[in-house]
Amino acid sequence: MEQWIDELRAKHVGNILTGESLASHTTWKIGGPADVLVIPSGKRELAETVATLHRHGVPWTTLGRGSNVLVSDRGVRGVVIKLGDAFDFVRFDGDKVTAGGAYSFIKLSVMTGKEGLTGLEFAGGIPGSVGGAVYMNAGAHASDVSRILISAEVVLENGELAVWSRDDFRFAYRHSVLHERKAIVTEATFQLAYGDRREIAAAMAAFKDRRMRTQPLSAACAGSVFRNPEGTHAAKLIEAAGLKGYRVGGAEVSTLHANFIVNTGNATAEDVLTLIKRIQQKVEAETGIRLVPEVLEVGER
Repeated sequence: MEQWIDELRAKHVGNILTGESLASHTTWKIGGPADVLVIPSGKRELAETVATLHRHGVPWTTLGRGSNVLVSDRGVRGVVIKLGDAFDFVRFDGDKVTAGGAYSFIKLSVMTGKEGLTGLEFAGGIPGSVGGAVYMNAGAHASDVSRILISAEVVLENGELAVWSRDDFRFAYRHSVLHERKAIVTEATFQLAYGDRREIAAAMAAFKDRRMRTQPLSAACAGSVFRNPEGTHAAKLIEAAGLKGYRVGGAEVSTLHANFIVNTGNATAEDVLTLIKRIQQKVEAETGIRLVPEVLEVGER
């Protein structure tokens, strides 16, 4: 392991941390240590990092802003690559906007609205990064990334840079080709439309008000835990099963929104996983519907 770490350090790829706890890097505030955490200082350094790991056969995974992710209590073997400040940017070009892979998806929604651009209002309540949103084809309010993405720049598994069109991502509900093919989104370009700033602001304010009333935004959570089954909502099924407020250890089904699991202070990944399984069992027993998690499990089991 030391040889490739020495190579990365010699190439000055960025900040390299060993044994770093990932709990402070996730919105659930859960997770064991990464063998190595690399925060590249730029696009070239990211490509160099991935190429070096590829040559040495070192496994790696990507971490954005830490939402929609459950990191194992045992941590992550190999390398975790986290996009930092170098990928936290936004550029406007008429009715198009390009944002870095680490840029907040919620902030992007706000910024585009201020520019009088419509199309990203749905993102106002989706935590996480632009890269993560592309990865998951994040969506809400009857829209998603696939409807507005033009293209995205990615670093491939061998360290090469490529630009993929929307079709290359093979989007589906909360899914993209990135679930099967390893690559890191460095930036993404979206096609928006000019709109009325007041109407955009009003729509976003209404969405925000609803979120504040119905979601546990002040708690340590990861966003929605389960995908919505066709024709219904996961939260509705979980609530109907009487599971609001149900706990396993420090993990609790939110009393505000049943499709959120909150860390009440000392939850472990195992607590969350056990709670997810119990929710699935109870809902399936009562409805015949098997809820599918949209949260990504990362690390050693």
